[in-house]
Amino acid sequence: MTVHRMHESFIMRAVVAGCGIALVAGPLGCIVVWRRMAYFGDTLSHAALMGVALGILFGVEPILGVIVTGALVGLLLLGLQTQQKVPTDTLLGILSHAALSVGLIIVSFLDKVRIDLMGYLFGDILAVRTADIYWIFGGATIILSALVVIWRPLIALTVDEDTAIAEGISALRTRLAFMILIALTVALAMKVVGILLITALLIIPPAAARGLARSPESMAMLAIGIGLLAVVGGIGASLTWDTPSGPSIVATAAVLFVLSLGGSLLVMPSSTR
Repeated sequence: MTVHRMHESFIMRAVVAGCGIALVAGPLGCIVVWRRMAYFGDTLSHAALMGVALGILFGVEPILGVIVTGALVGLLLLGLQTQQKVPTDTLLGILSHAALSVGLIIVSFLDKVRIDLMGYLFGDILAVRTADIYWIFGGATIILSALVVIWRPLIALTVDEDTAIAEGISALRTRLAFMILIALTVALAMKVVGILLITALLIIPPAAARGLARSPESMAMLAIGIGLLAVVGGIGASLTWDTPSGPSIVATAAVLFVLSLGGSLLVMPSSTR
């Protein structure tokens, strides 16, 4: 009986933690999809490994290292985007692979410290503790509250940046705030799907919701719902077939995306078919 209760307990913690990430990843991912920033998400997730390594090196919480590193990478990208010689996608590629490589090099020097590299890269949601859940939902509350504040400016910048700036919206401040929110989300999601798969959780549910939604807000809500289904389905698949939990969640989200393609055809107005 005790073993059975423990089994139920860690499954419930995993589901609750995954749902907390889905609540954040859905709305944030909508902005990522609209602004075509998928590669930026990859860049921050790769930089997260460097943040983990630096956190351990300097004796601070790895999550704090991830947040600080992500913010610094976002600032660096904003600065580099002011020049015209190198395209943004090239800059992202350089930053992404450079940060990942530096992180791996730092890890190689930490021979006296045991690091669960696979856990950080691909997550281990079934090992989530109660303290992790408090951290996830506390961070999610901060992220969603900040997103509510910058939601309209972000949409305005996405639709027509010149008009938004003319109306008094600070593009630099809004972009920086958004990048910091993404960095915080990557830090939150390390335990769930890992730093290499968080971009998938940011992109796939919003992409699945896009063809079914009628407004930005409805797309965000649908993305949350699809993310929640992916978490529950992925954990169920992981327990049933003994597969890695993080990749199982992402694979479930991918299946839901494929199913949504058929659904979007059904809801598409006949005049646009």
